[in-house]
Amino acid sequence: MRALSIAATGMLAQQLNVEVISNNIANINTTGYKRQRAEFHDLLYQDLLRAGTQTSTTGTTAPSGIQIGLGVKPAAVYRITDQGNLLITDNNLDLAINGKGYFAVDLPSGETAYTRAGAFGLSPTGELVTPNGYTVKPGIIIPNNALSITINADGEVLVDIAGITAPSNVGQIQLSNFSNEAGLEAIGDNLFLQTTASGLPTIGTPGSPGFGNVQQNALETSNVNAVAEITNLITAQRAYEMNSRVIQASDEMLSSVVQLR
Repeated sequence: MRALSIAATGMLAQQLNVEVISNNIANINTTGYKRQRAEFHDLLYQDLLRAGTQTSTTGTTAPSGIQIGLGVKPAAVYRITDQGNLLITDNNLDLAINGKGYFAVDLPSGETAYTRAGAFGLSPTGELVTPNGYTVKPGIIIPNNALSITINADGEVLVDIAGITAPSNVGQIQLSNFSNEAGLEAIGDNLFLQTTASGLPTIGTPGSPGFGNVQQNALETSNVNAVAEITNLITAQRAYEMNSRVIQASDEMLSSVVQLR
C-alpha cells in the first residue's frame, strides 16, 4: 500500500520542518541571526496510465491519465536575510550594519569568515576582535592612550587622544557583500564561510553603493518573528499528526484485508 510510504515521507518532511522552526525560535535573541525556512518538493510519480495513451483502436486517447505521487522530499533550507531591528546598547564597540554587508573576520585556520554580529571587543594589544578573539579585518588597533572611540556611518574609526585637538583616524572598517547570501555556509558562533554557491565577496566601505551603513552603540537583533514561528510550528505539528493518521488508517485497511476469509 503506497499510502504507508507516502505518509512516512510526509512525517519525515514535517520533522525537518519542526527542526528548522525550533532552531529559529532557539536563536530568537542571537545577535545578527537570520531565520531559516524549509522548502519541499514532491517525489517522483508512478504512471499507471500515461496521459495521451491510446485507449481504443479508433484513436481516442486518455486526456489526463493516472499518476500516483510517491510523497515529499526536502529540497532546501533557505536563509532569509531580511534586516533585523537595531538595538541601542550604549557600548562604543558594538556595531550594527544597517543595510547589506558583512564584517570580515580572520579565523585561526587562516580562512576568512563573515558575520553580521558586531559585538566586538579589544584584544590585549588593542586590536578590534570578536567575542572569540578573532581579528576583525582589516585589523584596527586602538591606541592605549585613546580617551574615546567614535566610529562613523562610513566605518571610519576615530579616537580622541590626550594632547591632540583633532580626532585621529586609526582605521577604516570594510564590509563584504555576496551576490547570493543564502549560499553562505554557517559554521556557528554567528560566522559564515563563502562557498561556490555564495560567490566571491565584493569588498567596499560602508555607505558606498550596494553596502549598508555602520551604526555605533547598536547591535542588529535576530530577524525571527516569534508569532510567525509559533504559527508555523502549529501548522507543522498538525501536518505531522495528519500523516501519522494516514499511516494508522492504512494499517487498519491492511488488517481488514488480512482478516478476510
